[in-house]
Amino acid sequence: MSSTATLSHVDLAANIRQADYSIHPLFIERWSPRAYTGETIPDSVLFALFEAARWAPSGSNDQPWRFLFSKKGSATWQTFFDLLLPGNQRWAGQASALVVLVSRKTKIGRDGALSISTSHSFDTGAAWQNLALQAHLLGWATRAIGGYDREKARIALRVPDDFALEAAVAIGRPGDKSLLSPEFQDREIPSGRHSLKELVIEGGFAAA
Repeated sequence: MSSTATLSHVDLAANIRQADYSIHPLFIERWSPRAYTGETIPDSVLFALFEAARWAPSGSNDQPWRFLFSKKGSATWQTFFDLLLPGNQRWAGQASALVVLVSRKTKIGRDGALSISTSHSFDTGAAWQNLALQAHLLGWATRAIGGYDREKARIALRVPDDFALEAAVAIGRPGDKSLLSPEFQDREIPSGRHSLKELVIEGGFAAA
C-alpha cells in the first residue's frame, strides 16, 4: 500500500504540512491521530511493526528497547488501559493495541563488564520511529502517549529496575474525527513543525 493511501480521513494534511526541501512524502504524511475505528489488528500487521522497530540503529548494537503490548479484547487489555491518565483514556479505548516502550539502562561491554548506557532512551526513540513509519505504510496509525502512570506500569507490568519506562503507544486503524468526543475533534489535525532556521545551527550556539 502506498503511503498516500493512508490519508483518507484527513485529506487536508498536504495543505497544512509543507516541506522546505524535497523529502519523501512519508515524513509529512505520517501523523499522530486520536480517532481509531476499534477494529482488530492482525498479528501479521502488529508484528510487522515490531519487526521494523527491531532494525533500528543503536549504540554498539545494544538494542535496549523492549515492547510490552496488549491487544484490545485480550485478558491484559484492561491492565494496559488503566495505566493511561483519564484524558488519554477518553480516546484510546478505540485503539487496537497498546504498547509500553521500556529501555534497558545498562549494557554489557565487549569485555563482559556491566556499564551505564548513555543512549538507551535515544536508541529506543529510533525504534519507536521505525514502528510508527511502518504502521503508516501499512495503513495504520500510532500515537505516542506520555500521559500514563509510570510507577503503576512498573508494578503492573513487572518491569525490572534496570529498565526505564519511556512512552506508551496507541495503535489503530485511523478513523473519522466524528468518532471522538467533541473536546478532541478540533485537535484532530496534523501538526506543523518549527522552521529549520529555529532548529539547525551551524557552528554551535552563539556566544552569550
